[in-house]
Amino acid sequence: MGADLVLAVDLGSGGPKVGFHTVTGEPVWWWYERASAVHGAAVQDPNMWWDTIIGVAASAITSGAVVGSRVVGIACTGQWASTVPVDADGLPVAECLMWSDTRGAEHSARRFGGPVLGYAARPLTTWLRRSGGVPSPTGADPIAHMLHLRHDRPEVPARWHLEPVDYLTMRFTGVAAATPASMTAAWLTDNRDLGHAAYDPVLVGLAGVDADRLPPLRPTGSIIGPVRSDVAEALGIPSATMVLAGTPDLQNAIVGSGAIDLYAPHASLGTSAWISCPVPAKKTDVLRSLASVPGIGDGNYVLADNQDNAGRALEWFRDAFAPDLSYADLLAAADSVPAGSGRVLFTPWLNGERSPVDDRAARGGFHNVSLETGRPELTRAVLEGVAFNLRWLLAGAEKFTGRRLDPIRVIGGGAASEVWCQILADVCDRTLERVADPLLTGLRGAAMMFGLAMGAVRAADVPGLVPIDRTFRPNPAHRATYDELYAEFPGLHSRNKRMFARLNTPRL
Repeated sequence: MGADLVLAVDLGSGGPKVGFHTVTGEPVWWWYERASAVHGAAVQDPNMWWDTIIGVAASAITSGAVVGSRVVGIACTGQWASTVPVDADGLPVAECLMWSDTRGAEHSARRFGGPVLGYAARPLTTWLRRSGGVPSPTGADPIAHMLHLRHDRPEVPARWHLEPVDYLTMRFTGVAAATPASMTAAWLTDNRDLGHAAYDPVLVGLAGVDADRLPPLRPTGSIIGPVRSDVAEALGIPSATMVLAGTPDLQNAIVGSGAIDLYAPHASLGTSAWISCPVPAKKTDVLRSLASVPGIGDGNYVLADNQDNAGRALEWFRDAFAPDLSYADLLAAADSVPAGSGRVLFTPWLNGERSPVDDRAARGGFHNVSLETGRPELTRAVLEGVAFNLRWLLAGAEKFTGRRLDPIRVIGGGAASEVWCQILADVCDRTLERVADPLLTGLRGAAMMFGLAMGAVRAADVPGLVPIDRTFRPNPAHRATYDELYAEFPGLHSRNKRMFARLNTPRL
């Protein structure tokens, strides 16, 4: 099947990436154009996603860049913790409620909010025992979205509430389906036994959502069925093309980074950020908001944590303070500044934070700015602030796994910047192995996931199929500077969290 192609889709918060890869992950053709107006966007248009994906993929075939007859599979990955309400045919009946949409917070807080870490004791313990995590009473997750639609917008005629990757899969196949992986953020499956893909009626009851609007579960990484004939015709691909169940970007990155072995770590430096690895068992760190969730393959778990702002922080800074500069010029200016940015610290919690502190009210800021501080120093401080935040998360991840995570494979659009990769290596004091074409990691992983499902790729082959284009080793000369600054970083949250709560918590 080496000549066979997979239409891969990576639906990020900044819009879809579309590519044709071989089943072993080699790129043949790809497209990406970052969508506008993604900052803090609480909703997006699912029809726009679909029209873009179909239009771009079809144009690649009609132009002759891709031979449509070679396409044997379709696989989707991307953002999760968002909700698309659709009708029985899979067509959207309202906008997608993004992972930043908190309009359902009132209903979540009423159902399971309380004094124990923001939760009532019984729901908290029940959820942690069965699922390993718990919906947030702050409203930024699918349970709050479903409650919002149920109580505040009953006129929305939804048949199914789908994650974005499951929405795309249904548009391709006409079949409503989800997986334990794609439903991770809903925390409605009993994750003590990953061999049993089913919703937990106890958790569904505690959440108060409509059980009949939850899509039927299929095993993670399974084939849903053939592409719809009308979609195949529109694309110019065979009607026998098979469609893989949608996979969230976290689980997909395990394959796309090549870090598929137990405890093999990878870090994503994209719009958001995380540090993850496969782990052997169900476990939860409530204080740091880390949990093991359903992974890929039978009985496998993966460490789940997330930081809301990484590449988004740099994008925000450029749009607000340097719209006259390209990213290349901005990064070059940052590279001209010595490590430490003149002792300016930036906290990237522009839209709150999830791990290692779950605080939706937290906000970002520049600290220790002086009259000598210029735009280059502020730019480098943004890059270093994201790196300090990841170092904070790395400490929690290493405590969770009980081992030093080193070396770490790095993926995501931000990893295309050598300046940023070196800063991350220096701040975290870890060796980073950057995968080739880090922006395409999601597309590569989706294609290889299809190859795994069809038996064209073995799990043991995956690490060797993902090339590393450069290794970044920590610079010992920067150790003292970054250790001194990082010592101040976590305290900037603990000392200001009450102020964040006063200024930013919605009054219900």
